[in-house]
Amino acid sequence: MPSAVDVLFVQGGGAGVHDDWDAALVDSLRKALGASYQVHYPRMPHEDDPAYAPWSAAIAQDLAALGDDAVVVGHSVGATILVNYLAECEPPVRLRAIVLIAAPFVGVGGWPGEEFELPPDLGSRLPAGAPVHLFHGSDDQTAPPAHCDLYARAVPQAHTHLLPARDHQLNDDLGDVAQAIMRL
Repeated sequence: MPSAVDVLFVQGGGAGVHDDWDAALVDSLRKALGASYQVHYPRMPHEDDPAYAPWSAAIAQDLAALGDDAVVVGHSVGATILVNYLAECEPPVRLRAIVLIAAPFVGVGGWPGEEFELPPDLGSRLPAGAPVHLFHGSDDQTAPPAHCDLYARAVPQAHTHLLPARDHQLNDDLGDVAQAIMRL
């Protein structure tokens, strides 16, 4: 029997997000993916005050523990930090896919922020061969859906999925995300 595909889920930021918010997303993803996938859900350091240096170091460590052909999934600011890390550093494993959910775009046209501002040529800096999927809810009041458009411009090879009537948590339903992962 082949081993399960590793999926690393990087949480969003804010007090209690790991246990009180994003755990429901991870539960949904685990159920939708089934036993052929192993979803890893580490707690990011100082979740109430996400910062690039400690979060990217944690992501690097978590990636190193996975096997090749892993899928990385980030939610909210965790997705922003994840994609910035992947643009700056060669991941220690080969990636099967990069999935960003409700990711705020930090840079021109998006949110201000110098600590992890995204470069305009983001797509060319990401690991070669790993497809990128952008998921965003049309009713997201935290990171406006226009941020998905900004990512699509910065990562022209990305597959965008604007989900109608979904909020920042995609209504705690990652069935569409799981379907995209399973089609890889």
